[in-house]
Amino acid sequence: MKTFVSNNFLSQQFIRIMSTSFISTALTEVNLNIQKAFQVSLKDHGNLQVMPTLIVVSKTKPPEMLIEAYNHGQRDFGENYVQELVQKASHLKNLGYNDIRWHFIGSLQRNKVNNLLDVENLFAVHTVGSIKLADALDKSWAKKNAGTQLNVFIQVNTSAEENKGGCEPNECVSLAKHILNSCKSLSLYGLMSIGLLDHDYSKGPNPDFLCLSKCRQDVCTSCGLEENNLMLSMGMSNDYQEAISAGSTHVRIGSLIFGAR
Repeated sequence: MKTFVSNNFLSQQFIRIMSTSFISTALTEVNLNIQKAFQVSLKDHGNLQVMPTLIVVSKTKPPEMLIEAYNHGQRDFGENYVQELVQKASHLKNLGYNDIRWHFIGSLQRNKVNNLLDVENLFAVHTVGSIKLADALDKSWAKKNAGTQLNVFIQVNTSAEENKGGCEPNECVSLAKHILNSCKSLSLYGLMSIGLLDHDYSKGPNPDFLCLSKCRQDVCTSCGLEENNLMLSMGMSNDYQEAISAGSTHVRIGSLIFGAR
């Protein structure tokens, strides 16, 4: 008896095999590059630098691709949209993937805060750029998770672009003080920047990376914090190695791992 398999089924299997191979190979290469860049950064930053965390950005990608990355050892995932994060987190939790650390890295409106904070294993929000948003997160987290703290990064608009979120660099210290003194349910985990994406490195280091590092110095000096306890979330697929060399502790990489959107 002949067994017929549909062309559609075969094509889906082929795509899955190809995506599995691509994701595992890409993760291996990116992690090796992170290690190399980290070794370089140690020469310039010494005890201020910690092993960078790779956040794999799964924006618009199906859960099956996240599972492939998970099976290759990845645990930190970033999402740009609240609803997409809520759906993926619930789906993967139901499948038994309970130790994923979710990072929200997109623009966050205050009316979406409650939905976002319903996500289990939400590790950090990287885009706190105002006192009002900090207060909304603090109030909501206190109601849902009393006695614990949510990790937050202050987003700084280091490139002064109108279409980018975040506070101005000169507002970073005052926002940090507000979070530390008035938001008892939030833990100030670090600073975050997106920055210009087309910097010419033949002309020197990325000024956005230098600006965020200077913001960290200012915050730590003003607030009595140790610099190596305040993380820097900067660097993406096109510049993550340069970001690590400049002191980044968290890099957000999507297209290099999952392919272009």
